[in-house]
Amino acid sequence: MARAQARYVCQECGSASAKWSGRCEDCGGWNTIVEEAAAAPVGAQARSRGSARIIELGDLGARGAARAHLATGNREFDRVVGGGLVEGSALLVGGDPGIGKSTLLLQVAAAIASQGRRAVYISGEEAADQVRLRADRLGLAGAPVELGAATSTADIVRTLERGRPPDFVVIDSIQTMWDDRIDSAPGSVAQVRASAQSLIRFAKERGSCVVLVGHVTKDGQIAGPRVVEHMVDAVLYFEGDRGHRFRILRGVKNRYGPTDEIGVFDMTGRGLAEVENPSALFIATRDRGAPGAAVFAGLEGSRPLLVEIQALVAPSPLGTPRRAVVGADQARLSMILAVLEARCGVSLAGRDVYLNVAGGLRIQEPAADLAVAAALLSSLYGTALDDGAVWFGEISLSGALRPVAQTAARLKEAAKLGFSEAVLPSADELAGEATGAIALRPVEDLAGLVAGLSRARE
Repeated sequence: MARAQARYVCQECGSASAKWSGRCEDCGGWNTIVEEAAAAPVGAQARSRGSARIIELGDLGARGAARAHLATGNREFDRVVGGGLVEGSALLVGGDPGIGKSTLLLQVAAAIASQGRRAVYISGEEAADQVRLRADRLGLAGAPVELGAATSTADIVRTLERGRPPDFVVIDSIQTMWDDRIDSAPGSVAQVRASAQSLIRFAKERGSCVVLVGHVTKDGQIAGPRVVEHMVDAVLYFEGDRGHRFRILRGVKNRYGPTDEIGVFDMTGRGLAEVENPSALFIATRDRGAPGAAVFAGLEGSRPLLVEIQALVAPSPLGTPRRAVVGADQARLSMILAVLEARCGVSLAGRDVYLNVAGGLRIQEPAADLAVAAALLSSLYGTALDDGAVWFGEISLSGALRPVAQTAARLKEAAKLGFSEAVLPSADELAGEATGAIALRPVEDLAGLVAGLSRARE
């Protein structure tokens, strides 16, 4: 048998090389390469001589119908995963430390166990007593959730195979798991990959839903090899700011439901509470009558969402003005500022610009361009925007406004919350129609918006 040789593996991206270097050539990370022992090659005589089982698609009808979505009872969580959990699926949940991942999953496990199903919570970071104390604080002390504290993947799989197959399994976290067949420390790329593979194989064979909790790096990405995100069926990110009470569960991959869906939770003393109407909560404390504030009618997945965008434009004492953004894309802000200056003659070169999305929500939708531009101009001119108006539309480099998707859903949400007017691109299919409860004010290009706000200023 050939002798195992050492190799050097990047702990950020998983790329392997024959020698050590201070910087990974694939991902560019510094001091991320660690020496690992490569497994010895397997001889041809030791390889499996079996055959893969192939079944016709029509023969899977009855089995496929049984794989329905299992509603957990947590409506916001079910919304993100596509209506509920699927038998035999594997999910990866990532988020910053202390954001509430363990709290949410413990609440979901308790909700599933209360339905008479078997829910197991395996912690590799805390003792079972520590998990029980958290359950006491959440009011879940009487929930029939099975608790365990282990880090060996083989021991965990053997334990889960005893008795009735579990319906829901939480592994907190995958970075603490280790496989005795791999000669490297827990948390390394090889260990994370091997442990995840064993747990996912168990989920597929036993029909259990396995949730893997993952740590994130300083860049906000789930630590470990990227291949783990390809192995699982769904990837969820738990977002939020410690300074805000709201937490956002965002789906970035889902084989059984829509992607980019979000669930909104409120961090309380009794755990994470569901927020049934996030729009009303995000704009409940908005600054009415203050310059630099615009309400954006956005869309997160299939959910329309209203949020306040705040802007502040102030003279800069610095040679290079500041551009500070919270909750939005800074590159998008730079583009809007360039279009305002090049196409509309609005100079902001000597002014500091601060942009904030109220409530801790992060917006990446281009439809927010018009609301951002309106907030910037309102702050620059010192003129407050109409309290009863919502804004949405994409700005092109020519200064024209482009229509966005799901206009009717945005208008319906705005009308439900009492808004009376919507400012949108004139090219939108609904721009020339009357929508009853809400009036439409179409705008052809950004220059027209600047002219309108300038007249209001005078």
